[in-house]
Amino acid sequence: MAAAATMTWHEELATLVGDTGVRFPGAGGGSAANVAAAVGGGWYRGEEEDGEGRAVEEEGWAQQARGFLESTAEMLRVLGRGLNILYAVLGVGSVDDTPVELPKKLYIGPPSAKTIQLPDGRHLAYKEQGVTADRARFSLIAPHSFLSSRLAGIPGIKPSLLEEFGARLVTYDLPGFGESDPHPGRDLNSSAHDMLHLAGALRIVDKFWVVGYSAGSIHAWSALRHIPDRVAGAAMFAPMANPYDSKMTKEERRKTWERWSTKRKLMHILARRFPALLPLFYHRSFLSGKQGQPESWLSLSLGKKDKTSLESPMFNAFWEKDVAESVRQGDAQPFVEEAVLQVSDWGFSLSDIQMQKREDLSFFELIKSLFRQAEREWVGFLGPIHIWQGMDDRVVPPSVTEYVRRVVPGATVHKLLDEGHFSYFCFCDECHRQIFSTLFGIPQGPINPVPEPIEVASELTEETTVPDKAKEEEQDISDLA
Repeated sequence: MAAAATMTWHEELATLVGDTGVRFPGAGGGSAANVAAAVGGGWYRGEEEDGEGRAVEEEGWAQQARGFLESTAEMLRVLGRGLNILYAVLGVGSVDDTPVELPKKLYIGPPSAKTIQLPDGRHLAYKEQGVTADRARFSLIAPHSFLSSRLAGIPGIKPSLLEEFGARLVTYDLPGFGESDPHPGRDLNSSAHDMLHLAGALRIVDKFWVVGYSAGSIHAWSALRHIPDRVAGAAMFAPMANPYDSKMTKEERRKTWERWSTKRKLMHILARRFPALLPLFYHRSFLSGKQGQPESWLSLSLGKKDKTSLESPMFNAFWEKDVAESVRQGDAQPFVEEAVLQVSDWGFSLSDIQMQKREDLSFFELIKSLFRQAEREWVGFLGPIHIWQGMDDRVVPPSVTEYVRRVVPGATVHKLLDEGHFSYFCFCDECHRQIFSTLFGIPQGPINPVPEPIEVASELTEETTVPDKAKEEEQDISDLA
């Protein structure tokens, strides 16, 4: 059991393939299992750095591609053998009167979103919840996660809670998702500025909070990096980090990868090295026009509490509607772009969000600064960052938050014992109240807007018309006389 707990994903892949007796040329005469382990090890370790800080790959791209395809082919061959054995055990051609329930068709309703036009001409679809702009004490913007849409937000949050805290929650469709126009070539910098333009168009004058859940957190991180002056704070839930980030230690990377299912590891590999293959998988799952379950479509491994959450009718109704909106356009490209963004160079590291200010110091000043830790000046985003992390989360494991806490020292981490990826964030009234109380303190309700000057002006106009009418009557009487 101890050995299994420390097994890396490429070793797990090797156990799935097993030794079939097949030897590949050019692979040192190794078995399929050895090839899978060797190739997996290269992918898992990502890139190392040379003495000058440059990324150096451990093996050539062509060698990795050949090894990956060879091991995948062998896996499919072994899978075929397993199916043949299964058919033989069950009996080919045997009669089974048990009805097979076919997947239901995914229903996509008519377009209904409000939209704004961005400076480049694209339209961005959005949704508002809570109090109106003139009554909002706090404004929150929530980019959605992978295979989601503007309909998600904070699933199950009560309008009464938003009213109680005077909060306005704005969600929007990422480019190519839902009813938002695609944006070919988008990156995390453009994502942050989409958020900035949305805030301006919706009259969010003061700073706003960003809400980052799961894969949607990469867009929240981007806002902290690229538009820190417009952000009041961040509420992050099981936030994602780049699993190939060079700032991760080998131990942090190992702990992250070992909690994922084998299929999910392979999907990350495809996104990083062979993104052109991703549409083949997407069109056979969530772009098939049929309904499905998140653990299957997203290749998730779930804990006990998450499984219970996903079985609830309330969550299933939400999931079906959210996924249908997400895939409205039927195009795989936005999903490919999002998957590639997760594992590619973000253009910044999480350690860039909060940095110590660099100064040109003399040798003696440098020595003095080592003894004045409290006086060091920090730059970047200096507002509050709250992270809620389920300790039984197998989608974004706790090791990711441990890494985030190390490189973003100002973040406050709230560890949630026995909670998973979905159980705390989705459809939990008590949890939502705890979150808002942590962010905003004692609820003070919405702001009472000041009456507009137009009302006062109209009253004055009515008062001044009375003397004018009296003068006209006096003039008429004098004329008659």
